[in-house]
Amino acid sequence: MSISIRYAVREDLLKLLDIYNDAIVHTVATFDLAVQSIDEREGWFAQFGERYPLIVAERDGCVAGYCCLTAFRSKPAYSRTAELSIYLDKDFRGSGIGTALMERILGIARERRFHVIIAAITGGNETSVRLHHKFGFVPIGVFKEVGYKFDAWQDVHFFQLTLPE
Repeated sequence: MSISIRYAVREDLLKLLDIYNDAIVHTVATFDLAVQSIDEREGWFAQFGERYPLIVAERDGCVAGYCCLTAFRSKPAYSRTAELSIYLDKDFRGSGIGTALMERILGIARERRFHVIIAAITGGNETSVRLHHKFGFVPIGVFKEVGYKFDAWQDVHFFQLTLPE
């Protein structure tokens, strides 16, 4: 079972929506509280392209996860900093998909001359923390109780990777 990584195409949107909506309903990986529609995901998809990549991992012809870089902040001085997001289909977690996506997205980040990559990980998501540590991300701070989901306050831990020039 090999993993292939490629840029996302519009035809992937339904599967990407399924993966994201599952995360909304079952995890604190996202602070969205209501499932999204295909129209909402179309708007999200439109932000990706020449500067900010969206990639998918396929295993046996099925989209198993995705990873993207988005703008960290809108001010021009932040243009070489990006925020990383990664979501995996529940059926493919623990199978190397996250590692493959992370390797490729960081390669693209270097090609596109990003300097810093930021990751925001909700407290308790030790699997994501381990994945980010594996690639050299270091903790830089915690925003305490900034989200309320599943009847509990959630902390967000921030991690940073500085890429070599």
